[in-house]
Amino acid sequence: MHSTHTDPVLTDVIPGSDADPFRYGWRYVRMQQPDGTEVVHEVPLRLIDLLHPEEGDHVTHTEAHERRCVYLYNIFQAQVHDDPTTVVLHDVRIAWDVPDLRPHGPDLMVIPHVRVPQNWSTFEVADEGTRPTLILEVTSPETRRMDVIEKVSHYARAGVPCYVIVDSVAQAGRTELHLRGYELVGTTYAPLAPDARGWLWLDAVQVWLGIQDNEVYAYDRDGQQLGDYATVVAQLTTAVTQLVTEHTARVAAEAQAEAAEAQAAREREARMEAEAQAQAAQNQAAAAEAQAARERETRMRLEAQLQAMQEELRRLRGED
Repeated sequence: MHSTHTDPVLTDVIPGSDADPFRYGWRYVRMQQPDGTEVVHEVPLRLIDLLHPEEGDHVTHTEAHERRCVYLYNIFQAQVHDDPTTVVLHDVRIAWDVPDLRPHGPDLMVIPHVRVPQNWSTFEVADEGTRPTLILEVTSPETRRMDVIEKVSHYARAGVPCYVIVDSVAQAGRTELHLRGYELVGTTYAPLAPDARGWLWLDAVQVWLGIQDNEVYAYDRDGQQLGDYATVVAQLTTAVTQLVTEHTARVAAEAQAEAAEAQAAREREARMEAEAQAQAAQNQAAAAEAQAARERETRMRLEAQLQAMQEELRRLRGED
């Protein structure tokens, strides 16, 4: 059953006969022929189909839209990584447990208290017994009305505590990003107040969301920017390269120090050997000198004995 105040506005494909009918995307529809065979037709999506998608719809997105969604999806996933009961879903259909509220296909949902994570194509709130605590939509110029008007009332009716919009607004020939946040107060949404920086605190994933240089970024509790996957990989690669360089330099320095120590040890050994040889030579010279002294003493004693004998012989001959 269609929403009473929004669906008629969103039924046209695109105004103008020359517009691309597949601009929003397409779905495959099986049709039975009179002969009983089936054929598959590629049917263009209407705006209303983007608001209330069916399983298997192929919705076209801009590069900027998908890049922002993937960046925030990765950040949110990392933030809830340690909680196996909380899941982050990107571009997954959700069927509500609210009468007359048709399914939606949010860009991002953070859903706590999940019993068993599954490969959902449609998250059935009634079956799962839990609902998102945070929904985030990234607008595109042609479809932003649904995110900033229809879905505000729809998600409030669905009882989603926090709804955040990364809003692309076309102004003076350029697109500017703005943040819109809503928190559920009773059964309706009230604006989520930004801080002095214009950032929004997302309690479900414990991050700040802010706009810088016309781009959306997430920040941790201390205000440090959380990089996207490519940035983180580049930073890790740089850090690993730095560590490898430092390790290589340290290993080379240690090898050089070991080589220097080995050289010093060899020099000490050679010096000690030379000193030992010098000491041996000194000892040998001292021994030779002592031997020469003993030989001089012996010769002098023998010469004295010889002289005494000669004198005694002269005396006996009467020569004196």
